[in-house]
Amino acid sequence: MRSMERQYHIDIAKGEIGKYCILPGDPGRCESIARCFDEPAHLTQNREFNTWTGYLDGEPVCVTSTGIGGPSASIAMEELAAVGVTTFIRVGTCGGIHLDVHPGDLVIASAAVRHEGTSREYAPIEFPAVSNFDITLALRESAIALGLPFHIGVAQCKDSFYGQHSPERMPVSDELLSKWESWKRLGVLCSEMESAALFTCAAALGVRCGSVFLTVWNQEREKAGFTGEPEFHDTTPAIQTAVNALRILISRDRRQNNE
Repeated sequence: MRSMERQYHIDIAKGEIGKYCILPGDPGRCESIARCFDEPAHLTQNREFNTWTGYLDGEPVCVTSTGIGGPSASIAMEELAAVGVTTFIRVGTCGGIHLDVHPGDLVIASAAVRHEGTSREYAPIEFPAVSNFDITLALRESAIALGLPFHIGVAQCKDSFYGQHSPERMPVSDELLSKWESWKRLGVLCSEMESAALFTCAAALGVRCGSVFLTVWNQEREKAGFTGEPEFHDTTPAIQTAVNALRILISRDRRQNNE
């Protein structure tokens, strides 16, 4: 058993990281994200939780992977918040839903559909899963400055990857397909797996969280006849957007703290 001074899953203690954290799902992306920091250094890895540290404009920052889905993402947020992190930006991938969302575009989530289970252990289903407004604005400013194509709106979050991609073979196919049509008619931009849990967990913990995703593919565009569009897997644009957004937030936080 680890010392109780160290968080059980992420294996980090107070004083080892700063207040700002980027949250990718894939542990393999952490080092490439950390290379955007000054003085990057590997801190620890346990299970799916890989953490690197560094600095942005003199401010200590870190990157911690969450694995796939809401349960492990909320564990990471809970334990990171317990050691002092107050600002989180999720960086990941998504599948497009809205026809205007092309493969390769970024999606900045202003809110998330809670079609998953983790958030229900933090808040009643009537409570909205909403991104922090300051982070959403910083991500928007960052994407504009980088000249990247992006959309801002609602993301749908689910617990089953294959429930989205192969709904017809599921015993609850009628429900899955009906709700998918609802997301389309409501203008939901994309589908992913973590932000609803993270936004709701952040509200419960009193921390702030936002999300930016790279659109890998849009199954609805293919169904609509836009065939032959390539899939995109290089998350560099989303990473750059998140890192620059952290710089913006650090600068603004410093100004506010000095006023």
